[in-house]
Amino acid sequence: MTIQVGETLPNVLLHRMGEGGPVSVSSDDLFADQTVVLFAVPGAFTPTCSQSHLPGFVVNADTLKAKGVDRIVCLSVNDAFVMAAWGKQQNADALDMVADGNADFVEALGLEMDATGRGMGVRSRRFALIAKNGTVEWIAIEEPGQFEVSSSEKVLEALDALD
Repeated sequence: MTIQVGETLPNVLLHRMGEGGPVSVSSDDLFADQTVVLFAVPGAFTPTCSQSHLPGFVVNADTLKAKGVDRIVCLSVNDAFVMAAWGKQQNADALDMVADGNADFVEALGLEMDATGRGMGVRSRRFALIAKNGTVEWIAIEEPGQFEVSSSEKVLEALDALD
């Protein structure tokens, strides 16, 4: 079952790049006591993700933070090395580039997709959400192959509507 507004995000172990290599971080720690925008992509360095989805959040990071967002998390079913390299290539310094390498988080959310037919294994569906203190306040989930409802602009509209 897919996570819904009003539900608490699951606590799973995720990874991001630290000074000496990948470090573990619990999703509880990522979302605790703050307002977080999380957007998930099917894969780092893939066309729509690299040309549209991630760049929109890079460009709008200051605007999102000015609206009360404490943290912007980009999540993909990739490893921490890939996420760090992609973030560097995309100048995503204001974002937390987080790896869900085993798809534990997206499976717990009910937002995984099977891309084995394309040689990509289990991946995340494209989505965005706003969470306050670990509780989902808004979520937008894309239909397969689409990029219409989870952009940074749609998240900004949702933040305005939540105020």
